[in-house]
Formats: sequence, C-alpha cells, structure tokens
Amino acid sequence: MKKSHERIDLKNGNKNIYLLGASSLCNDIGAEMITPILPFYITALGGGGLAVGLLSGLREGLSSLFKLFGGWYSDKIGKRMPFVFFGYLFSIISRFLLSLVTSWQYVIALVSFERFGKLRDAPRDAIISVSTKNRGHGFGIHQAFDASGGIIGALIVLFLFWKFQLDFKTIILFAAGISSLSLIPLFFVKEPKSSPIKIKLTQGIKLLSKKLKYFVFVTSVFTLGNFGLYLFILLIFKNATGSQIIPLIAFVLFNFIWALFTIPFGNISDKIGRKKVLMSGYILFFITAIGFIFLTQFYFLIILFVLYGLVFAITQSNQRAFVSDLAGDLKATAMGFYHAIIGLVNIPAGLIAGLLWDKSPQIMFVYISIVTLVSIVLLTFVKE
Repeated sequence: MKKSHERIDLKNGNKNIYLLGASSLCNDIGAEMITPILPFYITALGGGGLAVGLLSGLREGLSSLFKLFGGWYSDKIGKRMPFVFFGYLFSIISRFLLSLVTSWQYVIALVSFERFGKLRDAPRDAIISVSTKNRGHGFGIHQAFDASGGIIGALIVLFLFWKFQLDFKTIILFAAGISSLSLIPLFFVKEPKSSPIKIKLTQGIKLLSKKLKYFVFVTSVFTLGNFGLYLFILLIFKNATGSQIIPLIAFVLFNFIWALFTIPFGNISDKIGRKKVLMSGYILFFITAIGFIFLTQFYFLIILFVLYGLVFAITQSNQRAFVSDLAGDLKATAMGFYHAIIGLVNIPAGLIAGLLWDKSPQIMFVYISIVTLVSIVLLTFVKE
C-alpha cells in the first residue's frame, strides 16, 4: 500500500478551517431552519411518534454508506474538495425539493435522501485534521460554526413564525436559498497535498487500528441512546400547551450552549486527553436522561434540554478528533467508517426511541439512561 504522507498544512491550515466553517455556517443556517420544524411538519401531515423516530434514524442511517464511500474514495484518488463541493450542492437541491412534498412519507424519504450529500463529511474532516496540530481546537472551531448556524437558523425561523406566520413549505424554501450560499467559501479552500492510496474499501477498513474500531464501537453504543433532537423537541412542545414558539426558543438555547462551549472543550481535550473529556460528556448525558425521567415540570425540561446542548459541545467534535488521532494515514477512510457506523446505528436507535415514545416518554428515557450507562463502562476501556 502506498502511504499518503498527508502533511500538516500550517500555511493554509487556519484559512481552510475557517472557510470550511463558513461554508458549514451557511449550510447549517438553512438546515437548522428546517430541523426544529420537521417534527411539526410530519405531525401536520399525519405522522406520529414512530414516524418522527423513524425520521431521526433514517436521516443519518441511509446516508451512512455514502459517508464511508466518500471517505474511502477520497483517500483512493487523493482528492478531498470535489466530494465536499458536490455534497453541499446535493443537499441544497434536496431542500428545494422538500418544499414540494404532500405527505409525511415523502418528507422522511426526501430528508433521508438529502443526507446523501453527507458524503462530504469524511473528506472535509480529513482536510481539518491535516490543517492543524491541535485537532481538538480545529474540530471545535468547525463545530462552533455548525452550532452558530443552528442559532441563526432557529432565530430566523422563530422570527418568520412570530412576525409573518409563514407556513412550513415557505420556510423550507427560504432555508434552501440560504443554504446555497455555502458553496461560495469552497472556491477559496486550498486542497491539501495527498498521494492516492490504491486500496479496496474492505482493505481500507481492515487496515484501521483495533483501538479505532473499539472506540467507534463505544460511540455507536452511546448513539443508541443519543439518537437525535426530534423527540426532545416534541416533548417540550407537548408540555408547552401546544405552542410551537417555545420549542423553537429552546432550540436556540440548545445551539447557543453548543456553540459557546465546543471550542473550549476542544482545547481542553488537546491538553488533558480526549477520553477524560468524553467521559464527562457521557456522564452528563446520563444525568440529563435521569432528569428527564423524574423532572417533568416544563421549566425543568427547558433546563435539561440546555444541558443536552452542553453534552453535544463536549462530545460531538471531540469524538471526531479522537477518530482522527487514531486514524493513521487513512484519515478520510477512518472518518467515513466512523460516520457510517454512527449513521447505521441511528436507524434502530430512532425506531426504538419512537416505539418507546408512543408508550411513554419516561420509558424512553429509562432506555436512554441504561444504554448511556453501558457506554460509560465501555469508554473506560478505550486506550488513547
């Protein structure tokens, strides 16, 4: 196998990180204008808790194989940016089409299909991983742009609901237009130098280290409990006497906490190690899930949802940084493998959560607590 020898690119590194962050910001403003209204969009079209849980799982699951393919093929040809550009373009087109659907089944199908654009994730993360020596900081910056897009997107949709009373389809169309701006920064990203690695996909996966594969296994167990936002949003909606404004405000707070703390926790993981930081995030999620079981008053639910944003700040970017640490030369393949496994796990996670939700939200959170506790135990055996 020919080594990639993909070097740390300090000359263009920070510039690339910020340009990719700006692209993610524009894309996520559009995406997160859609995210908080999707549960209501589905229920308005006749879907129930199972449909929302299915959406949460399929939204990531069906795109997972494309994430893996994008990472592997990016390593194979030694190119990153074509995958990044096409991935964003595909997502933009899909969002325009989403504004035309007439049933909740089409919403689920099209939102899942839109995630094909996520084949950009592994090549993009590979660029970030070779753009700085402090990967926790680098991934934290990118994640902060992501979360900031969530804040801005949620504020925009909140304003459009409150001021203009726009319908769901009009908001989705407006969001697709904003997402189109994500293509502009990509023209200025400098492609890092990387030699092709001529191996088959199965060979690339086989060559990944056992430490990496075990860590991905641990994160996949964690994902069985940490399945997504949609049912959390519906829970707040259920306890807000039917008001759609309150869940949108909670979503803004969630993303604000995520954006505010993701870079500091990335810096901390660079200094003290990923495992300690991730352990704190897993434990906090366990505490939060327990809180959702017993603290059913409305204001407690808002506080717990904000704490859930802190869990995302601690775990999301640092899990990617940890995968990059363990990846060796096959960085895009490793990132694709990670995203693929997490995506596939999201399918049963969303289905299980949706089924339990239809019985009782408290039963769902008991399940989440148990799964999270198992993931905490498994994380203790991870080696850095």
